[in-house]
Amino acid sequence: MSDAVLAARNAAGLSFALNGLLFATLVSRIPAVREHLDLGNGALGLLLLAIAAGSVLALPLTGALIQRSSAGAVVRLGAVLDACGLVLASVGAGVVEEVGLTAVGLFVHGIGIGIWDVAMNVEAAEVERELGRTVMPRFHAGWSFGSIAGAALGIPMAAADVPLPVHLGAVAVVVVVVAVWSAGRFLPASPPVEDEHRPTSAASAWTEPRTLAIGVMVLAFATVEGTANDWLSLALIDGYDARHWVGVTGYALFVCAMTTGRMLGPVLLDRWGRVPVLRLSAVTAGAGILLVVLGGVWPVVGLGILAWGLGASLGFPVGMSAAADDSRHAAARVSVVATIGYGAFLAGPPLLGFLGDRIGTLEALLVVAALMVPAALTASAARPAARPTAERPTVERA
Repeated sequence: MSDAVLAARNAAGLSFALNGLLFATLVSRIPAVREHLDLGNGALGLLLLAIAAGSVLALPLTGALIQRSSAGAVVRLGAVLDACGLVLASVGAGVVEEVGLTAVGLFVHGIGIGIWDVAMNVEAAEVERELGRTVMPRFHAGWSFGSIAGAALGIPMAAADVPLPVHLGAVAVVVVVVAVWSAGRFLPASPPVEDEHRPTSAASAWTEPRTLAIGVMVLAFATVEGTANDWLSLALIDGYDARHWVGVTGYALFVCAMTTGRMLGPVLLDRWGRVPVLRLSAVTAGAGILLVVLGGVWPVVGLGILAWGLGASLGFPVGMSAAADDSRHAAARVSVVATIGYGAFLAGPPLLGFLGDRIGTLEALLVVAALMVPAALTASAARPAARPTAERPTVERA
C-alpha cells in the first residue's frame, strides 16, 4: 500500500466519522429545538423534513460537481454548507426562536449532508479499488462511530442546557476545519477520459438498468435502517408496553449490531462475493423484524433486534461500492443511487407513522420486512461490473 493510498484511506475514514458526528450533534439537541420553538411532534416532523428535502434536491447535482472538480473539493463544499446550515438553524431555534429561519438552516444543512455524502462515498470507492479489497462497510462503520461520539457529547450538553448556538457552533467549527484538512489528503482527481459511453451528467445515469436496480436495493435497505432509527424505540414502547429506557436500549442494541456488521462484513464480502452476502443480509434483516414484531418475549425480541441490525448493515455501503465500480462513471452513478436511497429517508417515516396510527406502531414494521423481498431480488445488480481489460480486475466474487 502506497503512502498516498494509506493517507487517502485514513482521510476518507475521518470524513465519514466527521459527517456522522455533525449529524448526531443536531439529533442530540432536537428536544431542545422542539422546546424553543414550542412545536408538537407533528410540526417538528414537518420541520425536520427540510433536511431531507435539501439532501434530495442536492444529490442529483453532486455527480456533475465531482466530475468538474474532485471528490475532495466537493467534500469541502459540503462540509461548509453542512456546518453553516447547522449554525443558522441553532440561531433560528435557540436565539430568534423563529421556525422559518430554523427551516432555512436545516435545508442548507441537508444540502451539505447530501453532497458531502456522495463525494466521500466516491472517494471511498476509489480507495477501495486501489486497495483491491472490500473496505467500504468499514467507512460506514466510521460514520456510526462518529454518530455515537456526537450523541455522547450531546448528553452532557443537553443536561447542562448549553445554548444551542454554543454547542452546535463549536462542533461545526471543529468539524469544518478538520474536514477541509482531511479532504486535502484524498487521492488526486483522475484526468477526464474521452469515452462515448461516459455519462456526461447524472441524468444519463438515470437511464441505466443496473444503476436503477442498485438504487432499488439501496432504497429497501435504507428504509430498513431508517425505520429502526425512527421507530424501533417507539415500537417496543407501544407494542410491548415497555418503559422508555427499554425502548432506547433496544435501539442502542440495533446500532451496535449494525456497526459490528459493517466492521466484519468485508471479510464475508471478500470470501463469498456481494450477491450471496446481500441476499443473506436481506433474509437476516427480514427475519429479525419478524422476530421483533411476533416474538412476544424479550429474549426473542432481543435476538430479532440483533438480526435486524446485522442484516441492515451492508446494503447501503455495498450499493455505493457497486455504483462506483467503474471510476469513469462513479460520480454520476453514486449520485443517482444516493438520491434513490435518500428518498427512503424522506418518504419512509411519514408513511410508517400514518400506517402505525391505524394498525399499531409495532405491526407497521411488517411492511418494512416485506421490502427485503425486492432487496434480495435486486441484489444481483451489485455483481461487479465488467471493466475494460486495462483496469485492475475486482477481487470480489459474485
